[in-house]
Amino acid sequence: MKTYAGPISDHFDGTHFFDPEGASPKPLWKVLRWQMTKQTAKWPDWAPSPHSDTPPARVTGTGTRLSYVGHASWLIQAAGLNILIDPVWSERCSPFSFAGPKRVNDPGIAFDKLPPIDAVLVSHGHYDHLDIATLSKLTAKFSPRVVTPLGNDVTMRDADSAIRAEAFDWGDRIELGNGIAVTLVATRHWTARGLFDRNKALWASFVLETPAGKIYIVCDSGYGTGAHFRRVREAHGPLRAAILPIGAYEPRWFMLDQHMNPEDAVKALDDCGAEMAFAHHHGTFQLTDEAIDAPVQALGVALEAAKMPREKFAVLQPGQAMEI
Repeated sequence: MKTYAGPISDHFDGTHFFDPEGASPKPLWKVLRWQMTKQTAKWPDWAPSPHSDTPPARVTGTGTRLSYVGHASWLIQAAGLNILIDPVWSERCSPFSFAGPKRVNDPGIAFDKLPPIDAVLVSHGHYDHLDIATLSKLTAKFSPRVVTPLGNDVTMRDADSAIRAEAFDWGDRIELGNGIAVTLVATRHWTARGLFDRNKALWASFVLETPAGKIYIVCDSGYGTGAHFRRVREAHGPLRAAILPIGAYEPRWFMLDQHMNPEDAVKALDDCGAEMAFAHHHGTFQLTDEAIDAPVQALGVALEAAKMPREKFAVLQPGQAMEI
């Protein structure tokens, strides 16, 4: 397997990337412990969304339109550009077509209803975020730029040399055109495609500059001390909105360092200072032990406990869209 090669930095030791304020991936024995002791809630085999979006070809002016595709996939339309976040249209998020987490609802936008895609942002290499089959379909139809953290471009091009992958480091700012730019920022997570390439590529969150303001896109993250979120507020604020994960968090002893629960997500919203948030990373693929509706219910409880109005943290279903 080809992997990244580059200069040593404060978060790359020459072989592996690391977060100086983060935590290492769980060792295999803890993975096995979880698998042997887990008490997984039963998800429905199929939980369709009542919504399906047919986006406009372009959105111009001062507005930004966000359409929720499902899990961590979004279409963001602004300033005449169409940008996909962590697009996954595959039936499973897995290295196998016959096994692994299977989606329980259709993508909120049918693939043939997508407008012309100009750019794709891929946060890291986990299969529920980096889907080669979808990237290849997008490349064949639209040939978009694919912006991703260091090393994930190697994964993409090794699978499909036509994918226009461009790799960047934390802190890099990339102009996408029409006044839209994206900056990669550190996030508390890790990455791998198999057992032997852990953290041999980088992971990141994004700050997307749009006419409606900056959108902080966190595709996967633990909470930790909240320093990552406060640092984004200091460096990139004010933020118009944040897209924050609320699912895939049980059991906490195993998931704490890599996935936020809804209570963490509410704290992260407060820390980053965004005017509002959109919830994601729940309700499509069963990755962990909690019930399908647990994240949304727990989010309501966490918002009430924090005395934060519910409308400040929107929960869309796949196929729903909102303009800011």
